[in-house]
Amino acid sequence: MKPDSAKIRKAFLFPGQGSQFVGMGRDLFERSEIGKSCFESAGRVLGTDIATVCFNGPEEKLKETRHTQPALVIHSTVACRLLAGRGIVPDCAAGHSLGEFSALIAAGALSFEKGLALVRERSLLMQDAGSARPGAMAAVIGLAPDAVEEICVEARQTGTVQPANYNSPEQTVISGSPEGVARASEIARGKGAKRVVELAVSGAFHSPLMEEAADKFVRMLQAFVFEEPSVPVFSNVSAAGSTDPSLLRENAGLQMTSPVRWVQTVQNMVSDGVTRFYEVGPGRVLAGLVKRIDRNVEVIPCGTWDEIAAAPV
Repeated sequence: MKPDSAKIRKAFLFPGQGSQFVGMGRDLFERSEIGKSCFESAGRVLGTDIATVCFNGPEEKLKETRHTQPALVIHSTVACRLLAGRGIVPDCAAGHSLGEFSALIAAGALSFEKGLALVRERSLLMQDAGSARPGAMAAVIGLAPDAVEEICVEARQTGTVQPANYNSPEQTVISGSPEGVARASEIARGKGAKRVVELAVSGAFHSPLMEEAADKFVRMLQAFVFEEPSVPVFSNVSAAGSTDPSLLRENAGLQMTSPVRWVQTVQNMVSDGVTRFYEVGPGRVLAGLVKRIDRNVEVIPCGTWDEIAAAPV
């Protein structure tokens, strides 16, 4: 007997950097007016042919933060609107890092155009910060989060380093100066980490090396009016859901230098009754993380035309 979909509490999750790939969104563009409209509107807001970058690359260009972040927001927004066209809407939303802005757009706290303009500025600030203060990030796999926290404290004698993403109970990403991350990685291996994987990033995201960019972004945020969202948006900074526009805007500003509390976010959503998660956007990164956090929930990838068409209502 199938569960009554009206009684299923649903959450939309939106991916962040690392989920992009050349060709992303092409099928949504070619097979829907919503896709065409969003990509064309985005081109006007960004002043660049973002569709060509998404569809044709090259990969190195798409991986530049100034292209990656808007590309992900566009893809996620198209997917979200196509799901809405099928009658699939969330009871709450969250996004991983950059994905939080897709969640804010999906919930109506920001319009697509305003949200994309904000993300464009955020991406440029973060790319510039990465050039001005080069950093590093690495995924520590196989150690508990508190062990990684202790390792970062020890490694700070060598350089700046802190947890950046609490992705799953056994995966925590660290971020900071090259020296700090290298030292923390060395200590982690010595303490029994299964793997330590250096990430190909253009800066030390969610670390103090982003402070100057974050200060500029907070000032920039003051010019953007956040509306009350239709559903609670769970912020990376607090892992708590809120419909308070001022709090959501404050957390969006704090996010750049604060850890992404993804494990706690998913756990809080489950505690609020969510049993079905839709990963709205490219890839299946979040689906994998959610299953490592709670194997009892349902996770539906919704990044391609076929996936969206097959998603349960």
